[in-house]
Amino acid sequence: MRFLTILPEFIPSSTIRDTVGQILPEMEIVNDLNFEKSEADVLVATAFTKLGQEQLKKFPNLKYLQIASTGYDNVDLAYVKEKNITICNIPVANKQSVAEHVIAFILVFLKDMLFLNAELKERKSWPLLTGSRDLEGKTVGILGMGMIGIQLAKRLIAFGPSILYYDVKRLKPEEEEQMGLNFASLDELLTNSDIISAHMPLMPSTRNLFNDDAFSRMKDGAIFINTSRGGIVDEKALINAVKKKGIKAGIDVYAREPPDFDSELFKLDNVICSPHIAGVTVESQQRILTETISNVLRYAQGIDPLYRVEL
Repeated sequence: MRFLTILPEFIPSSTIRDTVGQILPEMEIVNDLNFEKSEADVLVATAFTKLGQEQLKKFPNLKYLQIASTGYDNVDLAYVKEKNITICNIPVANKQSVAEHVIAFILVFLKDMLFLNAELKERKSWPLLTGSRDLEGKTVGILGMGMIGIQLAKRLIAFGPSILYYDVKRLKPEEEEQMGLNFASLDELLTNSDIISAHMPLMPSTRNLFNDDAFSRMKDGAIFINTSRGGIVDEKALINAVKKKGIKAGIDVYAREPPDFDSELFKLDNVICSPHIAGVTVESQQRILTETISNVLRYAQGIDPLYRVEL
């Protein structure tokens, strides 16, 4: 069995080479797809490498594709299905990291940190009053109650908000009761939430889900956070909502990455941006590496791999 890993150049490969080399010494590691053909049966890649039909055709013997990430929208799934290639992702390694990133966004907005920091550092003034607010008593709406949504809900419990959630698949009653969750329709969630956090995949049904109509149903001054996929948000609609409804937005993902830095989105005071890094912590990267190697070993030993993507 032949193994190949593709790592983008910005990922330090020395540690990964050392770790992988001890377990799978036959694993070849490259930084790009600048070759005509590979005989690899097993391919490991991150979400940063495009694996469309043109790229995947370079692997005529490919039987197993491991994406070292939660997301896999860089892969041509139709081609993978056609060629009967098993594809797995790693959906468990960064769930707590993303949840913490969301809470950081929420607290920065609620506690008026941007204003207070600017007043002290730029204006050298000493504000006596601010618009700082408590998270307790607010209503948080979570769109998508998968692994990340559940981790976010568990961490929010200590802060004492009401939690609404919407998902195409409702949780069991005992799970809702345990975490104090209230299932709501999409419209109810948009209308009643003070804070909305999106955790859903990019699909035809979710593309531009947050458009002018969706933002119009949200409360004036609500907090909107997107750490899932940029394509679920119509950027122009978001900009209009920030300007006209006072929406505050924490954005980690963009429809095009890197984004257009000339976009008005980056000039708005009520928008905090991060570079698709919510799930990237020192700890999460180690977990992803460990889970990835473990899953490849499972496949190589004839054991069903975990986290198989259903096509």
